[in-house]
Amino acid sequence: MTESTVQALAQRARQASYVLALTKRSDKDAALHAMADSLQSRATQILDANEADVKAQEDAGAPPALIDRLRLTADRVDSMAGGLRDLAALPDPVGEVVRGHTAPSGVELRQVRVPFGVVGIIYEGRPNVTADAAGICLKSGNAVLLRGSSSAIESNTAIVDAIRSALDEAGLPADAVQLVGGGREAVGELMRARGLVDVLIPRGGADLIKRVVTESTVPVIETGVGNCHVYVDADADLDVAERIVVNSKVQRPSVCNAAESLLVHEAVAADFLPRVVKALSAEGVTVHGDEGVRRACPDVVPATDDDFAAEYLSLDISAKTVGSLDEAVEHIRTFGSGHTEAIVTRSQESARRFTAAVDAAAVVVNASTRFTDGAEFGFGAEIGISTQKLHARGPMGLPEMTSTKYVVTGDGQVRS
Repeated sequence: MTESTVQALAQRARQASYVLALTKRSDKDAALHAMADSLQSRATQILDANEADVKAQEDAGAPPALIDRLRLTADRVDSMAGGLRDLAALPDPVGEVVRGHTAPSGVELRQVRVPFGVVGIIYEGRPNVTADAAGICLKSGNAVLLRGSSSAIESNTAIVDAIRSALDEAGLPADAVQLVGGGREAVGELMRARGLVDVLIPRGGADLIKRVVTESTVPVIETGVGNCHVYVDADADLDVAERIVVNSKVQRPSVCNAAESLLVHEAVAADFLPRVVKALSAEGVTVHGDEGVRRACPDVVPATDDDFAAEYLSLDISAKTVGSLDEAVEHIRTFGSGHTEAIVTRSQESARRFTAAVDAAAVVVNASTRFTDGAEFGFGAEIGISTQKLHARGPMGLPEMTSTKYVVTGDGQVRS
């Protein structure tokens, strides 16, 4: 795909964005329902396309975590459609008054939410992101350029075809949702489409995110990798802690909010580690432990700093004993990615200190890291988890896909 082709897609998206900026909520919601219906009516074609992608990756020897993210099932297609219908039920962020007042001059000021315009999303692997991103961008009044990975090209093409057909039938511009094809050079052109694309959102591995952040001339909202920790405090309920650790790791290990590291206070290590290692092993998890962990559980794999820094996205977890909450926090500061960090404790003081000291998009007390998710937060489908500190942080739902502008209303005032 040449630069002129990418620019042509962006120009068409820009024209579509002008229509969406004036589209009523009822029309957007009707289009979301039409998109959901289209996904389900074309489920067979979508699953056939996905099977071709999965087979190609299996033949190429792709790791199980990639295959899991890539694979669609009938239930996952239904879930994609359900996410679009859930979005239709959510409030429209466009036009929401963030704040307002009457200035001393008598003019009325209102800060209101408005669409970005054209959003580019560069992502890897997971074709369900295609539907989620299209729906969120449509509901928030944005046109979207979708650049998925080559591993999901057949799946993404089938999904986008279904969505574009639904938009056309609903009376909205099909160019509000477009798939950017081509090779690596097309990604570069998308990153240089400043003035045509208003914001880029990378969603994927560390290498992808680093490339977009460092090379893009288009403003970027950075999503991050998830080296998430669970810290089991000296005052933890060990039954609760075991349940949380196992769920955080194994409920779906290939996603960014799965726990990758376990920290255990020395005061409970002798009691807790044998039982949690046994429970994790029963689920197929390999534990990579430091010296303190291996004293309690000699059969675990020795851990290195590379293990503590790893986003495994697999049935592996690093584990370390710590002498204090402060040591746990320092370990998280050294190896964490700013995504989700959890503490299990019955001490309100320990919970307060942990939530104040840990710098992450989400800090969880006595619950699984897997709750850091737009749907679980009640936001509907999400674009991703932002680990940066500007504009948006945490699960990015509808409000995070808008900017604001000031509407100033007077009755003839002039400035003296």
